[in-house]
Amino acid sequence: MDDAETLTEALLPASQDYQTFGTDRPSQEEAEDLRAIEHDTLPETATYGRNLNWSSAYILVISRVIGSGIFATPGAILKSAGSTGLTLVLWVVGAILSACGLAVSLEYGCMLPRSGGDKVYLEFTYRHPRFLASTLVAAQAVLLGFTASNCIVFSKYIWFALNIQPTEFQNKILAAGLLTVITFVHARFLKTGIWIQNMLGWIKVFLVAIMAITGLFVIAFHHQKDTDIGSSSTAAATRLLSWDELWRDTNWSWGTISTSLFKVFYSYAGLSNVNNVLNEVKNPVRTLKTVGPAALITACGLYLLANISYFLVVPIQEIKESGELVAALFFERAFGPHLGRTILPLAIAISAAGNVMVVTFTLARVNQEVARQGFLPFARTLSSSRPYNSPLGGLIVHYIPSILVITLPPQGDVYNFILDVEGYPGQFFALAITAGLLLLRYRRPDLKRPFKAWLPAVWLRIIVCLALLAAPFFPPPGWKGDVDFFYATYAIVGVGIILFAVLYWYIWTVLLPKWRGYTLEEEVEVLEDGTSITKLVHYYKS
Repeated sequence: MDDAETLTEALLPASQDYQTFGTDRPSQEEAEDLRAIEHDTLPETATYGRNLNWSSAYILVISRVIGSGIFATPGAILKSAGSTGLTLVLWVVGAILSACGLAVSLEYGCMLPRSGGDKVYLEFTYRHPRFLASTLVAAQAVLLGFTASNCIVFSKYIWFALNIQPTEFQNKILAAGLLTVITFVHARFLKTGIWIQNMLGWIKVFLVAIMAITGLFVIAFHHQKDTDIGSSSTAAATRLLSWDELWRDTNWSWGTISTSLFKVFYSYAGLSNVNNVLNEVKNPVRTLKTVGPAALITACGLYLLANISYFLVVPIQEIKESGELVAALFFERAFGPHLGRTILPLAIAISAAGNVMVVTFTLARVNQEVARQGFLPFARTLSSSRPYNSPLGGLIVHYIPSILVITLPPQGDVYNFILDVEGYPGQFFALAITAGLLLLRYRRPDLKRPFKAWLPAVWLRIIVCLALLAAPFFPPPGWKGDVDFFYATYAIVGVGIILFAVLYWYIWTVLLPKWRGYTLEEEVEVLEDGTSITKLVHYYKS
């Protein structure tokens, strides 16, 4: 008996008999059972099979977590925090709070072991008002589910390694080219794409591990030498060990700290990445329980050591002014102009490319699930796994907004602004999901929960979400954050997207049906490749 059948028996009462499906095409009645929201507790296998073992699932998480964040955000975080002490505290706090979020995702994922992640959880929890949760998820997936920041980092580090000062057009073309190639590989060569992202994932873990130990090596090696790097490293070590120096120039403004926390969260983002693709994971519940915690422990240890290495090797003021190139400056000072400026920045670019691969892989599946629910136009086409036995439609939906975000906005502070815009609306969804977990424990104690989150962690997650949502109401000195325009612009844009989704939901599910005299009903259809989808049909009143 396979894992899906075992889990089905554990989740359902013995008197009920439901079947899970692999590559065999389900009947219409069976498909309707599987598409019913109440049966989200049943495992479901993707039409292209379960291709992800534990190692592939771990890489899917760790490669999503270790992207450009640790290479590109420390400069901006230190600039906002002001001191090395607060910067290190933020990275530790970020790990603890990310663990709280991970616990919530683990309980939901083990309870509802299906692809789609937050989409499945919100729809299962908030069924009224009807279609509102689905509409919000669809808007977030399409409008904010883009992959732009790591493409931008990839482009900048490639040009830096080649010692070329690129034009804005060259930067955008290279970033857009990376996204295009990765989208093509995942669409046309599914298993090859998985193999490539696994390989790139292990490379980046090795790369960050080298960075983590380099600072300690440099100070030990140069301590006895009368060199610039030796004296600066010794001074940096003294600063890190001195309590007063550790907190010098600290900026305690909550508005500024919150934007730094958004960037730290971004660097830990992806711990629940495997939740989005559970239909393709072997032994989904067993795998889910271990890959997230393993990735969090790995990332937290490497991030702290990497930041300490930055502080030991690169002068603090240079880190604050480095923008997204702090790691490149680190390598250049630690390894010299040739190795540091060429080979290792290229490795960072490859690491960013690996992150783009896993994000594209998972978000395409989320988009496909949104299409299967009937909330995108051309749902049949976008939901199908044809012609290459891959989620081509989901990849296209992911590609379009990503390429627009890469090519249309001007350069400069666009990278940090993108991180903030992605982060702020995400806190609304995180709050809804976390509160929903408590709501389900009250309403549905009958549900089987192979993993149960620690209650204080759930409440801490709620408090943090509320604090981050309130952050724009606490302006920093001068009313400017880490970008060159109004500090709360990211929050205004994020809230605007959510309000737009609510307005759209009201028009097409309430106003238009009332005006034209019809109701929206869901019907299940099975496509030729065996994919079951939900159609939203207009039923006119007689």
